[in-house]
Amino acid sequence: MYSKKYIMKPKDIRQPIVTVCGHVDHGKTSILDKLRKSCVQEGEAGGITQKISFTLYPAEQLKTACPLIDKQKIKLDIPGFLFIDTPGHAAFTNLRKRGGSLADLSILVIDINDGIKPQTAEVLQILKHNKTPFIIALNKIDNISGWKTDTELGLEESINSQSQNLKQNFDEKYLTLIGSLNNYGFDADLFYKIPDFTKKIALVPCSAKTGQGIPELIMVLCGLSQKYLGEKLALGKEAKGIALEIKKEKNNYYLESILYNGVLSKKDTIAIANFEGEPIITKIRVLEEVEPLCDKFKPVEKAQASTGLRMQIVEKEEILPGMPFVIYKDNKEEIKKIFKQQFTESIKTGKQGIIVKADSLGSLEALLTMLKQEKILVVKAGIGNINKNDMINAKANLKINELDAIIIGFNVGVDEEVKEMKGNTKILADDVIYKLIEDLKEFRQEKRKDIEKKRLMGLSSLAKTKVLHQYVFKNTNPAIFGVKVETGKIIPRMDLIDEKGEKVGKIKNMQSENKSVEEATEPQELSISIPGINFERRMKNVNFLYSNITESQFRNFKKNKDLLSSSEISLLQEIAEIKRQEKADWGI
Repeated sequence: MYSKKYIMKPKDIRQPIVTVCGHVDHGKTSILDKLRKSCVQEGEAGGITQKISFTLYPAEQLKTACPLIDKQKIKLDIPGFLFIDTPGHAAFTNLRKRGGSLADLSILVIDINDGIKPQTAEVLQILKHNKTPFIIALNKIDNISGWKTDTELGLEESINSQSQNLKQNFDEKYLTLIGSLNNYGFDADLFYKIPDFTKKIALVPCSAKTGQGIPELIMVLCGLSQKYLGEKLALGKEAKGIALEIKKEKNNYYLESILYNGVLSKKDTIAIANFEGEPIITKIRVLEEVEPLCDKFKPVEKAQASTGLRMQIVEKEEILPGMPFVIYKDNKEEIKKIFKQQFTESIKTGKQGIIVKADSLGSLEALLTMLKQEKILVVKAGIGNINKNDMINAKANLKINELDAIIIGFNVGVDEEVKEMKGNTKILADDVIYKLIEDLKEFRQEKRKDIEKKRLMGLSSLAKTKVLHQYVFKNTNPAIFGVKVETGKIIPRMDLIDEKGEKVGKIKNMQSENKSVEEATEPQELSISIPGINFERRMKNVNFLYSNITESQFRNFKKNKDLLSSSEISLLQEIAEIKRQEKADWGI
């Protein structure tokens, strides 16, 4: 989890970047609110974080919020923390820089009463893939029935002072969680039981509501940062950052971003990566840095990593969320090469596969990571709405592999012109990655069955039709009469038998509502023509017609009965019984 101990020199280090992540409504923003004593969550729509927000938390405030730092004699060399509050999904957990995760540490918030939810599992996968060190804030201990909150006591002492029944209830909850984490490949325990933090994930029970456990959470975070982050916090010379969001206010363009390395000056020109390959070069009109413990910005001449920035820029070209930026020094070709290599490492596509769209670079990378884990190939990946070109690529896949004739979109819209040209292609969209992946897997499973069934039915078709004696349009040459499809599908040239297994003839033509049709399925009513029979003589006592299948076709259907519906399986048995009237071992 952590590197070896490294001796820090305060002037040479930056603030650790800490993402706060987890399942929706498990209390991520509430924990940060408690840290900064603000009410951000109350202002969010529905109490759910709608965008990334960053919080600068200087060292002096850390000591005020956590007296345990001085009590435990932790020498605080780090200048503080930059916290990133994220929505529940993996897009922001997966914020990346070249060579790894943007986050130095993560706090994974889990409701102790809910345990691991789907989005928690999603975040665990991303943290594991990115090798991001993390601790777990075991939130909402105050919701355990009968819990007594005493903030004067230390957390361990408070837990041990609960009644025997309540302590047993608490133990069951956290031990169940430890077992669940073990299934994801993580060994965890309560922080005060861990002698070596390089070997176990620390669980810190807490309550964002009462504040219990919050000082311990800060203490563990500080301790781990001081002892194990080491060279990762060395302040580099070159300014590097991630453009999170671009906002237009009147005619001005503002870039909200994170500076994760070096020093950026208002006089600098920056190059921002573009998904198409050509970097966007822009000057900075106004440079603003986020103020400590709030979401307001103040104008500055220079800003040092790690920090949250807002820049008014000159360039009005569209900048995609999640794109990296660096200082530009007339070295466009060199920068292009760096950005291209970064995209080559993270956005890997193949010669065939599905089409993938996402709202930002981070979410696209997260989505591709999870698709790779599911062994689902991707032929084209991009940022932004699902557009005409995406649909053209999906339609091309219909001829190559029907399973890949699909576009999945994470947190993106669909252009109007796409809806009109959809046809036989599929669009799946969602704003939760794990749900999108589950829907995709389900669709592919059903589609695979459908393709196999079409192939099976291409060799022969199963059908049962009811003869509609009240609709006889022509008695002979050919006989034309009405039928209702009871089960399966009828097609022209299908060979039919009656209830006794006797041959009736082949369907020549089929019509529905005065139009020729090439197939009919249950419960359609239509007219069919059969040459070579006199309806009145041949069909007078016939109520049902069946597709005439051979024994080998019967065995093939039986072998692939998982592709058939329950009604088709019943029909198969019915045909076998009809055939066995003449030959007892038919199909056996």
